Amino acid sequence: MSLKEVANQLVALCREGKNLEAVETLYSPDVVSVEAAPVPGMEQTMKGIDAVKGKNKWWIDSHEVHGGDVKGPFPHGEDRFAVYFEFDVTPKGTGKRMQMNEVGLYTVKNDKITKEEYFYSMEG
Repeated sequence: MSLKEVANQLVALCREGKNLEAVETLYSPDVVSVEAAPVPGMEQTMKGIDAVKGKNKWWIDSHEVHGGDVKGPFPHGEDRFAVYFEFDVTPKGTGKRMQMNEVGLYTVKNDKITKEEYFYSMEG
């Protein structure tokens, strides 16, 4: 699968809310995930597909998603692409609705995503 195919498939699955399916089908078993800030109860840098699946499951279980948008992909060279995400969510722990804008930078090797890095800001 080419970089473009991996990128387009990730965006399509995320638009459908199938983030866990994207991880299961497009990610390397040794993927590295780096958040802009530590996730409560988790490391800022996580290694391995099971850790990334756990982080995604935490997100799904901990947030009520009211809406959002996925834009891209935006390719960069032969092995990276970025995706822009917008979320309208309420964290279940706080009940405070917020807007979240996030850029995901993905590295692809051997037809699999080997690294994801997130950059974001949140407004209440």
